[in-house]
Amino acid sequence: MKELPITVKRSIELLGLALLGALFIIGQNLIMPLLMAFFISLMLLPVLRFFRRLKVPEVVAIFLPILLLFIFLGLIVWFFSAQIGSLVADFPQIEKNVGNHLNELSKWIADKFNYSADEQLKFVDQQSNKLLGSLGNILGGAAGSVGNILLFFGLLPIYIYLILLYKNLLVRFVFMWFDQDQHKKVEEGMRATESIIKSYLIGLLIQITYITVLLGLILFLFGIKHALLIGVIFAFLNLIPYLGALIGNVLGVLITLASSQEILPIFIVLGAIAVVQFLDNNILMPRIVGSKVKINAMAAIVGVILAGTMGGISAMFLALPIIAVLKIMFDRSEQFKQWGVLLGDERPNLSPMNFPAFRKKKNVPDKPATM
Repeated sequence: MKELPITVKRSIELLGLALLGALFIIGQNLIMPLLMAFFISLMLLPVLRFFRRLKVPEVVAIFLPILLLFIFLGLIVWFFSAQIGSLVADFPQIEKNVGNHLNELSKWIADKFNYSADEQLKFVDQQSNKLLGSLGNILGGAAGSVGNILLFFGLLPIYIYLILLYKNLLVRFVFMWFDQDQHKKVEEGMRATESIIKSYLIGLLIQITYITVLLGLILFLFGIKHALLIGVIFAFLNLIPYLGALIGNVLGVLITLASSQEILPIFIVLGAIAVVQFLDNNILMPRIVGSKVKINAMAAIVGVILAGTMGGISAMFLALPIIAVLKIMFDRSEQFKQWGVLLGDERPNLSPMNFPAFRKKKNVPDKPATM
């Protein structure tokens, strides 16, 4: 049979990616809890195996890890709610501080831009009317979002249970897609996926803990109000690569502004976040998660933004593990190996335009071949 031209192959690949993206957007309410359940199931597998070694019946051995997981999540929600409650308790003082900051901002704008307070109020009223005009659409969207969230968390434990129950059937299904001579590569890929996802997700739980403790303790020692809340918010937002840290900085500054009439605490918060993030990125997280699959920064940022556009916040949290799984699959496939190179960070030291050794479908050599 005549082989297809290379341009036709690449066109089919791109068309397949476009169709997968369209299916993901259309069925995200079904797919996202399924993906989340898949990754959580991989993390719960060691607990399941532990109970099975103790001769616990399979159904009970599956149910117990899920129960422990939701107890843990319930404790996180309770802890976060308690911190929010302390913020709400200070609302009168926060309202006063925000009013002072707004007055200072209004005076600064009037001095620098010759834009009077009356003109500023008029502008704010106009924007408020526009906002109120679209309030119905916002509330309608919020109602839909609440429905989607309830559906997500309703399906999640069911999916986790069924994936763990039928794990052997699903593994057999995967092997049956490939010829027998490819089964070794498939097994290596599946074991690598399980190992990397488990270490990544468990590492994230550890990361949330030490960021909350470190950042909260530093801010507390400097007398920053709501220090623990800032630590918790930044720890969870930091799970979204690159973008989450930026949003966490902004929210930390806003909470500090609302809780204090001075400017110095803002610099303390930004400095503490910078120190904790440096320790996290360069010392702690690399040692915890390791570097079995390296993803370049461009692929990570584009993947996070694309995942958020297609599947919302939950997809942004899962962007990196999904990219890691895709890279594992691509690296073990001769047909799609170039996509694995695109996602990875094995950057050639020299230009492939001048050194043909860097053009081949193999690991980047330390030195180019002798010309």
